[in-house]
Amino acid sequence: MGARKKEFNHSWPSNRNLGKSQLGGVIFGATNTTINECFLKQLFGLPKEHLEYVEKIDPGLPLFLLNYDDRKLHGVFEAASHGQRDIDPYAWTCEGKQKTPFAAQVQIRVKTARQPLTENLFKPIIQDNYFTPVRFWFELDHSQTSRLLCLFSSQPVCASLLSTSCSFVSKKVENGLKEKRLCTSFSGLTVNSDTSDECLGTAVKDEKEPVYMKSKEPSVNCKIWDPPVASEDVAAGINVDPHFADCEDMTLETSTSSVEDPIIAQLIEKVEDLMAFKIEQDQKIDCLEKHIIFLQQNLAEAQNEIRYLKDHGIVLESTVEPAEERDTTNGISSSNELHLDDSSDVNLDCCDDLIFLVGGYDGGSWFSSLDSYSPSNNHIKSLKPMNTARCYAPVSILNGQLYVFGGGTRGVWYDTVESYDPVVNEWTSRPALNAKKGSLAGATLNGKIYAVGGGSDNEFYSAVEMLDLDIGAWIPSRSMLQKRFSLAAAELNGAIYAVGGYDGRNYLKSAERFDPREHSWTKIESMNSTRGCPCLVILNEKLYVLGGFDGNAMVPSVEIYDPRRGSWMTGEPMKFPRGFAAAAVVKESIYIFGGLKSGEEINDTVECYKEGQGWENLDTKAGGRRCFFSAVSLTSS
Repeated sequence: MGARKKEFNHSWPSNRNLGKSQLGGVIFGATNTTINECFLKQLFGLPKEHLEYVEKIDPGLPLFLLNYDDRKLHGVFEAASHGQRDIDPYAWTCEGKQKTPFAAQVQIRVKTARQPLTENLFKPIIQDNYFTPVRFWFELDHSQTSRLLCLFSSQPVCASLLSTSCSFVSKKVENGLKEKRLCTSFSGLTVNSDTSDECLGTAVKDEKEPVYMKSKEPSVNCKIWDPPVASEDVAAGINVDPHFADCEDMTLETSTSSVEDPIIAQLIEKVEDLMAFKIEQDQKIDCLEKHIIFLQQNLAEAQNEIRYLKDHGIVLESTVEPAEERDTTNGISSSNELHLDDSSDVNLDCCDDLIFLVGGYDGGSWFSSLDSYSPSNNHIKSLKPMNTARCYAPVSILNGQLYVFGGGTRGVWYDTVESYDPVVNEWTSRPALNAKKGSLAGATLNGKIYAVGGGSDNEFYSAVEMLDLDIGAWIPSRSMLQKRFSLAAAELNGAIYAVGGYDGRNYLKSAERFDPREHSWTKIESMNSTRGCPCLVILNEKLYVLGGFDGNAMVPSVEIYDPRRGSWMTGEPMKFPRGFAAAAVVKESIYIFGGLKSGEEINDTVECYKEGQGWENLDTKAGGRRCFFSAVSLTSS
């Protein structure tokens, strides 16, 4: 709209590719020469390159308007129609003599009229959207939108925007005298030329109980926005008063004799009074929403504290168990109860079967935690957490350190990488991936870590990156033969194997192998079942694929691949179906933790497998109720 096409830089993508459910709001642009037309026509627009995400706009979505000339952000607006192409094909042109250069359009109404924000105020909130010092992507996620709404709520009322809106109302009333359609909805009041006196009386009565004052409940993502549903007239392109909800249309009579100027003046005065009342109520609602967000944050902290105390309660119970339940020959309890130790030291010499559990989600909280678990001692230790909560991220071992890369939380994907040194119990930031991605897989080969596949929003990758510490960067490697999201990968005998996943259309049963000596991926025999989000471990020089999603449900089935035979065989199934679980091998045994059982049901069980003995359900709660996490051991089988 106000964005000049000559400034559009084709070397940068025009959008973030947020999914429709992830889109929390959109910023439009204008200049000093186009901003008034935006307000008068109640229409925002962007160049056609932005149509991909503008078409994801539904009525009620929060919108903002950036003035490129003074770098001020105006708000708060909401969509009064679906985003679409060429609502007004000649908007922002010279007397309508040419097609609009801003074809990606949406009709709008004013939600709350606030003073605009300067860039130094709004930039920190959308910092991640900036791809140059002055240019940024216009798509906002729910978190960014909520923070902008909170910031706007602290701004004073914008009198100029109110004045523009009132002028718009007045103009609509005048046009209504010439058989135009008029809809002024305040407190649910619909005005007809035949009943104007009666309507004014109704307005006075309804002013005390406006129907637009409805309670609001924040969503799971704390999106503080409860938009009204647009009427069919709004969706069809009929502008309405920007400060009020929609109402049924009433057609004015052809004759204008029954509507006198004093009545119109009283009507406009009543509208202005109701506008001021609505602004006051919006301010109160904004304050309540801020308080709700504050309480939710405190609740999340309290839940983490409760979890911490519960874990330590296990320690206290283990220290006061009766003496007759102890093995006096070695001083170790004969109980199968889990022991938890939160000390900061990681003694690698006393335990050669450590399994590290990284990140995850328990249905309510996203974890930044790192725990080590010793199966032989049934002992779990809380270690220093990661710098950020992280799910859907693989973990690989390089030079005795754990590397965690990519992943994300709440639909936001990361390109960040951090490594953990168990000797000093410290995390270190490492070079970032070349793209933000989650649900990828990782493997270590010849002193380098490979990040395999994954995706971001609606993108699914076959790409592979390789971390070279000598160069200090991730280097693009040979891509896989297929796109794979939520796949599994592992290294065996100098080659990387990638299995299953999702390619954007189908869940996969195919598998492929990367041999660095050939510098290429080669297709191997497919599995018997399709599998997304499985686990893959190596035991006795065979690949074990555990569980996953077959396109209909999480499954407990197991398949085994022997590279010497080049074929798959069916293994003994686990006792529980598991997807997005975590698995590792120590001392010739496979351990698998947590994962999704079905729907939103999360496992809190641990199973162990040994060749010739099958699967055993362990009497331990190591890892707890958790999914979307990773596991790795320092020692191989």
